[in-house]
Parts: sequence; C-alpha cells; structure tokens
Amino acid sequence: MKRDTGQNRAITSKWRPATQAVRGGTWRSEHGETSEALFLTSGYCYDDAQTVAARFAGEQEGMTYSRLQNPTVEMLEERIAILEGAPACRAQATGMAAMTTALLCQLKTGDHVVAAKAAFGSCRWLTDNLLPKFGIETTAIDSRINGEWEKAIRPNTKVFFFETPANPTMDIVDMAYVCGLAKARGITTVVDNAFATAALQRPMEFGADVVAYSATKMMDGQGRVLAGAVCGSEEFINDVLLPFQRNTGPNLSPFNAWVVLKGLETLDLRARRQSENALVVGKFMESRVPKILHPGLPSHPQYELARKQMSACGPIFSFILDGGREQAHALLNALELIDISNNIGDSRSLLTHPASTTHHGVGPEVREDMGVVEGMLRINVGLEDPLDLIEDLDRALTAAGL
Repeated sequence: MKRDTGQNRAITSKWRPATQAVRGGTWRSEHGETSEALFLTSGYCYDDAQTVAARFAGEQEGMTYSRLQNPTVEMLEERIAILEGAPACRAQATGMAAMTTALLCQLKTGDHVVAAKAAFGSCRWLTDNLLPKFGIETTAIDSRINGEWEKAIRPNTKVFFFETPANPTMDIVDMAYVCGLAKARGITTVVDNAFATAALQRPMEFGADVVAYSATKMMDGQGRVLAGAVCGSEEFINDVLLPFQRNTGPNLSPFNAWVVLKGLETLDLRARRQSENALVVGKFMESRVPKILHPGLPSHPQYELARKQMSACGPIFSFILDGGREQAHALLNALELIDISNNIGDSRSLLTHPASTTHHGVGPEVREDMGVVEGMLRINVGLEDPLDLIEDLDRALTAAGL
C-alpha cells in the first residue's frame, strides 16, 4: 500500500468492510511508518505569512489548528466515512457531543423535531430539555409505529431523530419507511447507530441523511477512551456542521482518535463474534426470565425487520424481571464474572440496571413511557466464552430467586 492509498476513495471504496476497517483512511508520513502516526500538536507552523493567510482563506490545503484539522483525527474521520458509506465525517469529543452537534448545527428557534421516545437517557435530555431552551419544539413518539412519524409532522418539522436498536428497549425503527417519508417531506433524518455500527448496519443504505455515533462503544471496543462521530454529505458536514464545530469546539483529541483507529481494525471480528455470543446467551436467558428483548430471537416483535436491516443481532439485549429493582439489583450483586457497568460495546461482558443508571435522569414518568421499567436489565455480551457467561448468569439468577 502506498503512502496515501488509504485516502484515495477511488481505491478504498472498492474494498470490503473488513479491509476498510484496517486500511481505510491511513496516511503515512515521509518516514513510512506501518501503524498510523499520532500527531500530538495543537497548532502548526508555516514557512511564510502568505502560506498561513492562504490556508485560513481556504485558498490552499493544509493544517491550521487542531480544532479544525489534525492528521490523526482526519485518518479516523476518513476511515469511519468509508465504513459508513458516507461522503464525509467529523469526529467529536464524545458520543453526546456528536448527538448535540448533529442537532444544534442545523436547528434554530421555531423549528420542530420528531424524536423516538425510546432512547438513551442523555438523548432524551437533549430533546426534552436542551432543545426547548432554544425555542425548538419536540415531539416524542413510539418509533416502532410507522404511522406515528407522519402524524407528528408539522409545517416546521426539520429533523427526525432516532436510534435503532434503541437503548435499552431494543425497539427497531423501519428505516426505509421513516427515511423515505422524511425525504418526501424535506425533513433531515439523524440516526444514532451506536448499538450496531457500520459493521452490522448502514443506515445510509436505507436513506438516512446523517448518522451519529458514540465511538466510545463498539468502535473503540475496549473501554479506553471517549469519542464520537457524525457522518453525512459533504454539504452537510462542511457547510452546516463544520461552522458549528469550528466555533464551539466539541473536538476529539488526537490520542483518542488514534486509540479508536486501532479499535476499528478489529471491529468486524468483534462485532460478529459478540453477536454470536449474544445469541447463545440470549437463548439461555429466554428460558429463565419472564421477558427478553433480543432482536436476534424470533420472540422479538420486530425480529423480521431487524434481520432485514442488520447483518447480525449485535452484542446487546435487555430482559425484564418481575421483582422490580430489588430483584434486578440482587441479580447484579450475585455476579462473579460479568461486570456491573453502564457502558456498552466493550469486549468484556457488562450488565446494568438502566432505571438507576443510564436513564435515572429522565425521571420515573418518562422511564415508564419509554418502557424502561424497574425490573429491566441490559447486558452487553463480550468476547468471553459464552458458556462461562451462562454459568455466571445461572448462578446469579438462582441467587435472585429465578
């Protein structure tokens, strides 16, 4: 591979996803390093005043400031864009920075957003609390019901915002329908794809305009750094999002970008093995708990839609116990192998109680409306032997009276 082959879309677009995840976006310096270089710099120097003036005026390509460009960050952005099948990408400091930027960069006072009511707790805070502070109206709907999207449209509706699968209820949105409806009505779709990543699902293939990520999750995959990303058209990224990002600064550090670059090299392997493990563990859990929400099992009400949109089920599913918070906490406390943690996408198996962690801040009424009940637990199935995970869960279930 030549020094700049990884930056050549005419070449990289022909590669298959596993190759793109390892090679896409790579740019080598004059030293010809094998691994992507880590450029720890806040600014850049120039040979003359004319060069810096031309760069700031947009008349000459080149770096100006790491809030705008950094070689390591740009390699990550190009790799994510290639994997997503997107024309452009901008990395963000965190997943929530990505969601906030993707929304605020395009909305103004008087606009209206239709959002899925089943969502990560902080995403609901954005739509329920932050956007209204700027005079932006929001309507939360049951995203599983196609007709709800059209019913919620107003003359001032500018954005549809949803995640699929949803955190932690595992609701699946019919992306072809919703994105098609949005395009017909001049509405921008913003899809949070953190649960699946481009390794398992590519929303733009179903018509999505913007795809946002917490790269902290499966892209890093080992719980090391915070990161986010927003993918879209060149016009959206460069003309709509970039001015917001340039002047507000939710930027990813070069070090974190480098760590995620390394994580992406194994994304395809991890995503598929963890999906296989999650299916094995899910089949066991289905026989032991009152209710399971697993898009890879036929018992999921949207199983066929999940199969249509995702190449594998992903590592995450939820289940519900009849004994509420007390029984859920008893199960957590009885674990020996699986970690109690509110993160997802990690190579380690993690289990959390959403009502008291990730969704505590939205309040009991919103949780009830979302379906985040007190007996719900969400598991991220890792790379351990699934039989060890099943033995651990079996002990914990027994200890919790199941």
